[in-house]
Amino acid sequence: MIFKIIFLAASLVTSSISYQFQNKAIGTLYRWKQIDFDFPTPQHREQAIQNGEFNQINVIPLGVERWKNRVFVSTPRWKKGIPATLSALPVAAQEESPLLAPFPNWDWHNAGNCTGFTSVFRMSIDHCGIMWALDSGQVEAFETPRQLCPPTLYAINLETDTVVGRFPIPSEFVLQNSLITNIIVDSRDAECRDLHVYIADAWRFGLIVFRMSDAAFWRFSHYTFYPEPLLSNYTLHGLNYQWSDGLFGMSLGQFYRGDRPLYYHSMSSSLEFVVKTSVIRDPSRVNNAVGEFKLLGESRGPKGQVSASAVDRNGVMFFNLISLDSIGCWDTRDEYKNSNLNIVAHNNVTMIFPNDLRIDHEVPQIVWIITNRLPMYQFNLIDPNDYNYRVMYMDPVSAVQNTVCQLA
Repeated sequence: MIFKIIFLAASLVTSSISYQFQNKAIGTLYRWKQIDFDFPTPQHREQAIQNGEFNQINVIPLGVERWKNRVFVSTPRWKKGIPATLSALPVAAQEESPLLAPFPNWDWHNAGNCTGFTSVFRMSIDHCGIMWALDSGQVEAFETPRQLCPPTLYAINLETDTVVGRFPIPSEFVLQNSLITNIIVDSRDAECRDLHVYIADAWRFGLIVFRMSDAAFWRFSHYTFYPEPLLSNYTLHGLNYQWSDGLFGMSLGQFYRGDRPLYYHSMSSSLEFVVKTSVIRDPSRVNNAVGEFKLLGESRGPKGQVSASAVDRNGVMFFNLISLDSIGCWDTRDEYKNSNLNIVAHNNVTMIFPNDLRIDHEVPQIVWIITNRLPMYQFNLIDPNDYNYRVMYMDPVSAVQNTVCQLA
């Protein structure tokens, strides 16, 4: 039996909203046909259009995070004409398609100024209110890629909206054609002093670790970070394309006896893996930890590609099924097998390519999702008259009711 969500999704293609979707606490906070920004004046906006700094059709939201009363969205500079790469929006929505407010302010968004932001991919916020933003340093990746600055990790205090740390990744850990794509923060103490950041290199198949106490970096390589050849061929709403993305999604499990697992997968893969964080937090293990990276369980099947994933306080993992317009779940206390995986949300209109997924620090927690039709964007197939981009939210407790992920 190939992962029961395949059957579920196939049975729902005649309806844009599935039965399960209608009965889950999931909704849309914001949606856009095209993204626009809160320029200082209309004249600034017009000037940006005239000089090529703003080309609206080229702007795509990628990463999402939430802290208190704000949601943060990244807009990487994958094509020309993207004036800002990280923005903030209120959680209390006033309109469905708001202008993005560059964060912390416009001064940080001069591409090529390596003291500011070049192209932010994704963000991860620790429980002390520091946003760790991953800047690739590269522009125009979907046109003629240019590496303007080193890939850099930024620390931003969300209580003061100030950048409190800037950590370029040393060149020995960034390989030729590396694509530094994803980030997750692992903080162990109340003051967030015992903090590590895990960074995925999807194109050169590596895991980069940052230790905040001394600003040290190191890199692991492992065969489980590679894509599966047959899972590198995708078909989404009639569009066939090939991606060979390796290590991408990462999520942290619950603490047990002073340790916690890092679950991870390649995007072009149907397999989930796990490693103890005590292993990857130790730089002396870089060259002697091959056996520590383990297959978690069964394959998710031929359309089991997953982008982002996250684990809530109850130990339930949520993951984006990018080829199925769906979000899945797995209770991490159970065996990773087909019968323990479920779809909790599916919609073949509003959830085309769920890309990023994060779970906030609030009580109760909320799952945040970006859907962005990324393959259509890459191949210039975005319809500017359709709603293409959404920030969605989901109650994790309600989402798993009447599924195998429901808490006993």
